[in-house]
Amino acid sequence: MTTTLKQRWDATVADVAEICRACGRDPREVRIIAVSKTVEPPVVAQAIEAGALDFGENRTQPFNEKFALYPQARWHLIGQLQSRKAKEVVGKACLIHSLDRSSLLQAVQKEAAKQGCVQEVLVEVSISGEESKGGIAPAALPTLLEEACACPNVLVRGLMTMAPAGDLDEARRVFEGLRNVKEAMQAAFGKRDTIMLDELSMGMSQDYAQAIAEGATMVRIGRRIFSAEF
Repeated sequence: MTTTLKQRWDATVADVAEICRACGRDPREVRIIAVSKTVEPPVVAQAIEAGALDFGENRTQPFNEKFALYPQARWHLIGQLQSRKAKEVVGKACLIHSLDRSSLLQAVQKEAAKQGCVQEVLVEVSISGEESKGGIAPAALPTLLEEACACPNVLVRGLMTMAPAGDLDEARRVFEGLRNVKEAMQAAFGKRDTIMLDELSMGMSQDYAQAIAEGATMVRIGRRIFSAEF
C-alpha cells in the first residue's frame, strides 16, 4: 500500500511515543531528526507541512541549499565534517553531530569566535570500533573534552554514535555503551560552562527503538519518513 509522507511522519511520531511510554519515558524527551540527505527541497517542504521541525544533512552543500530555502526549520549537520569546511555550517547548524578530533574542534571554535556565536556540538564516539564509521575512541574522549573546556564558543551538548547495521542486539549494546560513556563523562567533568552532556544522538530507521530504550534524546530517521518502500 502506498503511503503519503504525512502518513509516514505521523506513524513515526506515534511509534516513537509508544516506545517511550513502554520504556517509562516521556515522549517529549526524544526529538525526531528527519534525515533529508537523500531528498530534494520540495520534499523537505512537504515534511515541514507534515510537522517535522528538525532535519539532518550529511554534506555542507545540500545543508546550505536547504537551510537557505527553509530557515524556519532546525538544521543539523550529521555527517563527517572537514575542518576547512567548518565555516560553512558554524552559526547555521543548530547542532553539529560529528565533532571527533581536536583540529575540527579548533576550527569550529575559531569560526564561532569570528561570528560572535556559540556553536552547539555533539562528540561522535566510536563504540563499535568499526573502521567504516567515524568517531573518537572512548579512551580519547576525556582529552578532547578537556580541550573543549578552553573553547568558549563551543558548547558540547552530548554524544553521538552509529551502530552496526543488521544486528539489533549488537545495536542495543552499542547504545548502552554510549550511555555508559556519557554517564562516566558527566561524573568526571561535572558542571562546566562549555560541557553539558545532556543529549544522546543515536538510532536510525532500523534501530531507533533500541536507542530510545537506552536513553536516546535524538533519533535520526530518514527512510521510514521519506521512503514509501520502507
